Amino acid sequence: MRSFIALWRLACVGRLLVAGVLRCAFIFPFITPAKRLWQTGRWCGQVARALGVTIEGEGRSHDGPALLVANHISWLDILAINAVHPARFVSKADVKHWPVLGWLVGCGGTLFIERERKRDALRVVHQIAAALKQGDTVAMFPEGTTGDGSTLLPFHANLLQAAISTDALLQPIALRYADDDGSPSQAVVWVGDSTLAESLWKVATARGLRVRVTQLAPLPSAGQDRRDLASRLRGQIGEALGFEVSALAADH
Repeated sequence: MRSFIALWRLACVGRLLVAGVLRCAFIFPFITPAKRLWQTGRWCGQVARALGVTIEGEGRSHDGPALLVANHISWLDILAINAVHPARFVSKADVKHWPVLGWLVGCGGTLFIERERKRDALRVVHQIAAALKQGDTVAMFPEGTTGDGSTLLPFHANLLQAAISTDALLQPIALRYADDDGSPSQAVVWVGDSTLAESLWKVATARGLRVRVTQLAPLPSAGQDRRDLASRLRGQIGEALGFEVSALAADH
């Protein structure tokens, strides 16, 4: 029975992918960036619901340009955040080589970074700063990779420089996934050698999966040290998730 439900959910996602491709090809070129962002957020919410995922938003979205900073557990994080607070995301460069999905992600205004090349971070800092200056909202995962949801990995501070250089606000976001019994969900955890297809199947077969997207109070960045900001952001997100977080939070 669960397999039948999962196959139905994946079929619904497939139809949404086709609709997304058509929208990117024939509608996005003729509408404003703001409308593209709104439509992307709406589409992400539809995909999450098709997979059986309930998104619960908590807190208030900052009006105007901001750098969203969230913990990272799954590829579902992007759908969840976009459904609550549409944004342009910073993503690892190999995502753009995924068949179909990579093209769709690029249409959403994603900024790609080659994490293996430290010098590439400077290029992306300039891109984020330019996006913030033109009024965009940008989202990033400072852990740099996915965790298992039981703790927070160290926060890398270098991309936060984009907010500092533009005096943009930083809005921390805490993501928590739970199953139908309220326990932390293991279905969404995407670490190690697990493939995207394997992770997608685990999500599609899950029961009562939900994610809470908690938007915390924005922090000013003007005149701040990026490592101090990374530490404060990690501490606030960790506190919202109920973790014990060391004060030594930032890597660089």
